[in-house]
Amino acid sequence: MARNQSRRQARELAFQVLYSLFFAPAEDEAALRRSFVLSPHNLRMDESSLDDEPEGFAWDLTHGVWRRQGEIDGQINRFSHHWRTEKMGKIELTLLRIAVHELVWLRDSPPRTIINEALELADQFGASGAKQLINGILDAVAKNQRLSSLP
Repeated sequence: MARNQSRRQARELAFQVLYSLFFAPAEDEAALRRSFVLSPHNLRMDESSLDDEPEGFAWDLTHGVWRRQGEIDGQINRFSHHWRTEKMGKIELTLLRIAVHELVWLRDSPPRTIINEALELADQFGASGAKQLINGILDAVAKNQRLSSLP
């Protein structure tokens, strides 16, 4: 991944790869790496890159969500009062997983930026009404993170 790739593009690539895993799951990290490198949405890498370790923000998001999916889903379920992850649409769940991972484990972008970008991706890929669900859960996660970091 080029270092100058925008975070927005990286989030979109991570979304595309993680969404595809609903249909062709990665059983191990090598399979995840292959899915990432060979994704038709990954315009920066191709089959010649398979032996290289992926790097960059898109890979950090993809790998982090894949590795911590159970913990992330726990956070989503904790703050979703009417929807369980098992009942959510795949698009909305994928967007939530990426943003929750960023809010809880990466913490290198302002929470408002993370939430706004998730909402923009929901506009682009999600069903109507998805923004409300995503915004509510992510706001609750962000508030919880802020409160837990207070002295």
